[in-house]
Amino acid sequence: MTAGSFEGQYVWHPAADDRRLARACIDVRAGRYLSAHEALKETRGDFEVRAHRSLVLASEAADSDLAERWLAEEPSAESALLWARVAMLRALRMADARDPREGTLVRIAHVACERAAQMLPEDPTPRVAQLALARLDRPSDPAPEGLLTAPPGPWRLFAHILRLDPWNREAHHRFLAFFFTRHGGSASARWDVATFLSQRAPVFSALRLLPLVALVEDYDPSALLADRIWEQPQWRGAALGISHNWLPHVAGYRFTPVLDLSYLAHALFMAKCEFEAREAFTAMGPYASRMPWSVFGDPEEQLTRARRLCGLPIPGAA
Repeated sequence: MTAGSFEGQYVWHPAADDRRLARACIDVRAGRYLSAHEALKETRGDFEVRAHRSLVLASEAADSDLAERWLAEEPSAESALLWARVAMLRALRMADARDPREGTLVRIAHVACERAAQMLPEDPTPRVAQLALARLDRPSDPAPEGLLTAPPGPWRLFAHILRLDPWNREAHHRFLAFFFTRHGGSASARWDVATFLSQRAPVFSALRLLPLVALVEDYDPSALLADRIWEQPQWRGAALGISHNWLPHVAGYRFTPVLDLSYLAHALFMAKCEFEAREAFTAMGPYASRMPWSVFGDPEEQLTRARRLCGLPIPGAA
């Protein structure tokens, strides 16, 4: 299936319409890594796709020994990157589960990231994986000028990544997540960083979505009129601006940016901008992500409700 069409069922797999990645995921689940090598090697000049593919492949490989076996049998920038991504995911999972093995796995992950970075120094992806681990180590570099709250954090590592790839999507999201309250940050720092990062991004960039990501993170269903906040002029205007400036560029992406489209479609739907939400949903086609819908209930139910109220096809409809 392709984005822009809907054949009656959602496709939840993060590979979406990246067919080479989808085939590589099948091989990884079967214990084979040749397709993963090919899928990653061709992205050496496209760090956006490299970050996406390596993360999806790592999610498939994290519960097996494929990454370690591949690195031992065929050391390369690609096998080292997959090992770094797998080690990162394992460390984060252990930390979230408060597993006593967390410290050991974090150290392994840092070693894996350093090795991958040395194999291909121009690739920011291993450093992005290290940035994901920062919420466990809690570095406190001083913030640059321009932030009201000047929150300390992993600013040096983030700056290094930006020198390699100024608009790296995952790096910006990982950096913002460092300041989430559930990771040890604060609401004031989260809003300060989200605003700072989005305002410095080009108007046609998906990074303009960062304040809307923070808004979902801040959602409190018990608050008075919690679901009406997206209707406020500030958030309605932000969603409409992203729809106008970024959405037309999505057709040129190498894969459908399902997660970003989901945040945009959700914000537009909650802001009562059904016409613009329809455009974002249509750009997604059959592909779906659990965020941000899972914050508000069962993700499939929430997504189906939004699509139905926007007049779009839903699963099981005659």
